[in-house]
Amino acid sequence: MSTLQHTAAPAVPEQAAWAGAQVLVLAGLGGAVGLGPLGWLAGLAYGLATWALLGSAMARGGVRALGPADRVTLARGLLVGGVTALVVDRGVLAGDRVQLGGVVADRVQLGGVAGVVVVLAAVALALDFVDGQVARRTGTASPLGARFDMEVDAFLILVLSVHAALVFGPWALAIGAMRYVFVAASWVAPWLRGELPPSFARKTVAAGQGVLLVVAVAGLPFGSVLVVVALAALVWSFGRDVRWLWRNRVRAAVGAAPVKGYARV
Repeated sequence: MSTLQHTAAPAVPEQAAWAGAQVLVLAGLGGAVGLGPLGWLAGLAYGLATWALLGSAMARGGVRALGPADRVTLARGLLVGGVTALVVDRGVLAGDRVQLGGVVADRVQLGGVAGVVVVLAAVALALDFVDGQVARRTGTASPLGARFDMEVDAFLILVLSVHAALVFGPWALAIGAMRYVFVAASWVAPWLRGELPPSFARKTVAAGQGVLLVVAVAGLPFGSVLVVVALAALVWSFGRDVRWLWRNRVRAAVGAAPVKGYARV
């Protein structure tokens, strides 16, 4: 969970500084392991989208300045931007068919790039526990901040699933895409936007996705098994929630008070 505080100080200069920090992260990665044009484009597009969407959400909520936990979440976002840029570069290279002595290679080994992706993603996941603690200890938690934190998490899982798909096959994309498919489905079926009761199992599955994906793409044995476990757990979690929402759709339709809790959308 993160927070967005209501103060009189304008947030635009700080957001611009964070956008500049994203450029510095990309430059550092370019110098360390190399970053092609499409990697740069993906990283810059991610940074611009984060700035624009966060700024729009703050304007709608009347929030003028970032809180301490939001700065932790934004730091995580910088790392996710770096992961995004590297994964796009890796995808472009891995998709090239290179003729080597009459043998067609469908994969290109990128050496240290995969290791950098793992390190950046692991730090971003570790900081996910920090911003929640900061929000609670400073008493500045807010729904908007929590949503920002959730979106950063969801996008990191999406990018990691793309990385896993390059290693284990396109089926791994289902892990990252599932949440976005659920959101799209809620546009057609409004009952999917209902609030769910709190669930420790749901939180555990959500937290475990990133960990399992990072370990799987780190090159350890049985990586594909870990990705299968992550996907199976996610299917079970989403399936259980969809079933609950379907059973309670009549309650929502007649205007009864929903059970307060957590919404996936």
